[in-house]
Amino acid sequence: MKALEVTSLIGILLAAVLVIFAVVSGDDGVVALKYIYDFKSILITIGGAFSVVFASGTIKDFVSGLKSFSLIMKKSAIDTPEIIQKIINLSNVARKEGLLSLEEMAAEIDDDFLKKGILLIVDGTDPELVRGILETELVSTEGRHKQKIAFWDNIAAMGPAWGMIGTLVGLVLMLQNMSDPNAIGPAMAVALITTLYGSLLANWLCAPVTGKLKSLNEEELMVKEIMIEGLLSIQAGENPRVIEEKLKSFLAPSDRTTEGAEDGGE
Repeated sequence: MKALEVTSLIGILLAAVLVIFAVVSGDDGVVALKYIYDFKSILITIGGAFSVVFASGTIKDFVSGLKSFSLIMKKSAIDTPEIIQKIINLSNVARKEGLLSLEEMAAEIDDDFLKKGILLIVDGTDPELVRGILETELVSTEGRHKQKIAFWDNIAAMGPAWGMIGTLVGLVLMLQNMSDPNAIGPAMAVALITTLYGSLLANWLCAPVTGKLKSLNEEELMVKEIMIEGLLSIQAGENPRVIEEKLKSFLAPSDRTTEGAEDGGE
């Protein structure tokens, strides 16, 4: 079970608290909260935004997009330095005992992508074909991730748009009843609330979700690229020290370590 990542949740909650605090800190206090609540505006803005996104895809895509929200609250299980160290260990074994010895080690590896690559090189698959197979899976993975990111990007785009639609609806209804000057101000406030809801939907909810999903996508793709380069280097019989330096070039200098490869150049 993945550990919870509370940063995103805390950030979203903190933003909500700050907005609420700004509203209630005025002269009207807590009573002011009723000024920014309007159920009909919620129906138009939130309901409209999610409805058109629902209409643009399938039920499966919509449900999958909604479920992806939970990903921002799960801590990534990817440990890039550990993956690199694992590949270096594989290269040491392959250099000493041959590629066939990696088949037994593959059974102990949890990562399906890495295990698949190991078995391909153990079977003697042509290096270009190995790269092609693994990169095809990489592209497929990225496509699935982008589909979920696009869901929240679309919601973010539709939120302000439907907020403006709600505002226009409110203005039309207001202009139909201009006989009471005292009602114009409150009616205008209600008309503008939909714009507020649309902006909150896009910038308070969707922006952090898409940002986190993009970050997770980039992290996973980078690790898979490391695996591809490492496995092909092992298949090519490169020195473990060379493989280590090649793979650590993917990391920031502060994340690089000097432990790992044995000198395989004897």
